[in-house]
This record gives sequence, C-alpha cells and structure tokens, in this order.
Amino acid sequence: MSIKSLAEDDRPREKFLLKGKASVSDSELLAIIMGSGNREESAVELARRILNSVENNWHRLSQLSIKDLMKFKGVGEAKAISIATALEIGNRKSQQEVLERQQISSSKDVFEVLQPHLSDLSTEEFWAIFLNHQNKILYKTCLFRGGIANSVADVRVIFKTALEHFSTRIIVAHNHPAGSLKPSQEDISITNKINEAGNLLDIELLDHIIIAQNKFYSFKEEGIL
Repeated sequence: MSIKSLAEDDRPREKFLLKGKASVSDSELLAIIMGSGNREESAVELARRILNSVENNWHRLSQLSIKDLMKFKGVGEAKAISIATALEIGNRKSQQEVLERQQISSSKDVFEVLQPHLSDLSTEEFWAIFLNHQNKILYKTCLFRGGIANSVADVRVIFKTALEHFSTRIIVAHNHPAGSLKPSQEDISITNKINEAGNLLDIELLDHIIIAQNKFYSFKEEGIL
C-alpha cells in the first residue's frame, strides 16, 4: 500500500503539515527523509523495518555506514546519504547552545541594531523589528525602499509580517540620508496609522526611530508616540 493511497491525515508529509511535527512518529519522520519505499513496502513500512533493525534507536542508526543503509531494499546511495545527512544535522544541533534572542530595552538598543543597515545609505529605507512580549527580537527586515513619501509604508505589509512571526510588539525605523533628524509630516502620519492599526490587532507599536548617520530620533522619547 503506497503513501498516496492512505487517507490524507495518515500521509507523513500531510500529517506533519496538518497536525504538527510532534504528531509524526519516528518511522514517519524517516519516511519523509527517504521520500519513497520499494515495490513491496511503502516508505513508512521500509522506515519501520530500518528502525527495528537498530531497536528504534536514532543513535544506533547514525552509526550505520552508507553501505550498511544500502543493504535495505529500496535504499540506494541517494537515500542513504539523505538519511546520514539528516542524522548528522541532528548530531550537530545537539552540540550547539540555543541562541538567546536579543532583547530591546531602549531606543538606543534599536539604534545599535539598525545603524549598520541604515546609517550610510544614500536613499531612504523603512525597517521594522518584530518582537515578542518580552521585547526579544523575533525578526527584523527592510520593508520598503525609496522613502516614506513614495512608499507610504504599507501598513498591511507591516502587520502581515508581524502576524506571520507571531509578534506582539513592533518597532519601525527609517533613515534620513540628508542628515536631519526632524520628522516630516509623512513620518508623523505613518506613525499614527501604524499605531492605530496596531491597537486594532493588539500589536503594540513601541517606537519609531529616525536614523541619520551616528545619531537618532525616537518618537517615544520625544513624546510623539
């Protein structure tokens, strides 16, 4: 019985997508890595047989050579290398420390994060930093180029990105290549729009920073936000 003939909920890839990675068994994970089985066995059945041969122990499986893996019918060199590669990734992951997300506690922190990206540009860019409830950075990116007056910093794009990263707080920033830190009317207008949209979605706008070379302006600190 092939994977395609199973109910959608029982297919490893679909199950991974629909129910989450924790719902997938060890044999189903291995089946996803292999992609297919052989003429007599589905990928899941082949994976189950391979794992049974090592007493369902990933460490023992990782000790098998490429030639050892290729002894199983349906496992060619490409599949054997894919299995060994996935296990090596897991091994290297286990040896690494979990990286601590950078936390923002002040407008100066924002400036230090974004200055390398914005301070020396000859054109305007609009960036956003997406944070969790502890003000730790989940994601940062340039959303628009060419100046706020030209792009009008589409609020929908900002909050679409925030929702994609499960962000509960955001900070926006842009540069003034001419060197002036004084916010324009467009700067103030877009800040108000972002703030209003955030209130509706329960995503807080913490600050809007203007960067000009080695200095910055904070809407929060200046009492505008």
